[in-house]
Amino acid sequence: MSKKVYVIGVGMTKFTKPGEGPDYHQAGKEAILEALADAGVGYDKVQQAWTGYVYGDSCCGMRVVYEVGQTGIPIFNVNSNCSTGSSALFGARQAVESGMVDCALALGFEKMEKGMLMSKWNDRMNPMELHAMTMMRLQEFKPAPPAAQMFGGAGIEYQKRYGAKDTTFAAIQVKARKHAANNPKALFTAQVTVDEVMASPHQYGPLTRLQCCPPTCGAGAAILASEEFCKKHGIDTSKAVYIAGQHMETDQPDSFKDSMMDMVGYGMAKRAADAVYKQTGLGPKDVQVVELHDCFTANELITYESLGLTPEGTAEKFILENQNTYGGQVVVNPSGGLLSKGHPLGATGLAQCYELVHQLRGTADKRQVAGAKVALQHNIGIGGACVVTMYRKG
Repeated sequence: MSKKVYVIGVGMTKFTKPGEGPDYHQAGKEAILEALADAGVGYDKVQQAWTGYVYGDSCCGMRVVYEVGQTGIPIFNVNSNCSTGSSALFGARQAVESGMVDCALALGFEKMEKGMLMSKWNDRMNPMELHAMTMMRLQEFKPAPPAAQMFGGAGIEYQKRYGAKDTTFAAIQVKARKHAANNPKALFTAQVTVDEVMASPHQYGPLTRLQCCPPTCGAGAAILASEEFCKKHGIDTSKAVYIAGQHMETDQPDSFKDSMMDMVGYGMAKRAADAVYKQTGLGPKDVQVVELHDCFTANELITYESLGLTPEGTAEKFILENQNTYGGQVVVNPSGGLLSKGHPLGATGLAQCYELVHQLRGTADKRQVAGAKVALQHNIGIGGACVVTMYRKG
């Protein structure tokens, strides 16, 4: 980054099942107010707002932000499927880094329905058409949720290449629940065993129901600021978390050729991560804590390799040797991840930011990663976009 952008405040609601939490505008307000209080600044200091959500009518972002204040600032509405929250964060970071503003709000929220994800507009071209056509060409279509078929198909491809066992995928959810047990804002905290995960209803490929993230409701927010803003408002930048590198990648032709792994974003993630490593001069071995997009256990497994946390073909060894948790090489998803913390699509990227900022501050309580100095965030949305962000402290 040519100019440091600090994350001076973060906020997040407790994630809930559909129908059990507050309406979207109330959840968003809660997250914003927590982020502002955390930053120690008022809403009147915010000069732009970047708001992300997937399911909702036009201008939901304005409706949320108006709960906090109506100051006439630009408010942008962002939708990049599951990477929506990080896309909003990306926009806010660019605004501050460019010097257009000194303080910006990034917000993500979602009010989801029960059941599998469904298209809302059936009288026009589906934006997922290229992905769906690729999936239909590469694998057998079965009566299972389309997203599970996509990521389950990626899991099958990985198994054909490297031979990973079904139980290895299940072990990822076991790890996620252990981490979520220490997160008071996580949705699912009950512990599970590999046998219990495997006994849940089969979905597609190596995936069972407990290996699929649940529909979730909630919100997350972050306040970003320039170094000049921090000095003016007495914020100690020597202790503040900043965005050291960030890159957004969208689909290239490899997403629609001969690989289910690439169709669900393996190539996008690798290119985005490599760009961030080049920006920062740091590599995966410098990272102590990661929040990655574990919408399905299969995606967490292949993402270990796309981010370079372990060499290609070694993810199973990485998992079985507990290199992905406390005491291992790197702690992956200390929050519980999408699998156990929950996945309100628009909020996920900001929830990841929330977790990593607290990890680098040393304020993550029982889930604190000892000595965390560098953190990496991976957020992907099929359709498609992948945002990889690296954070550092001071």
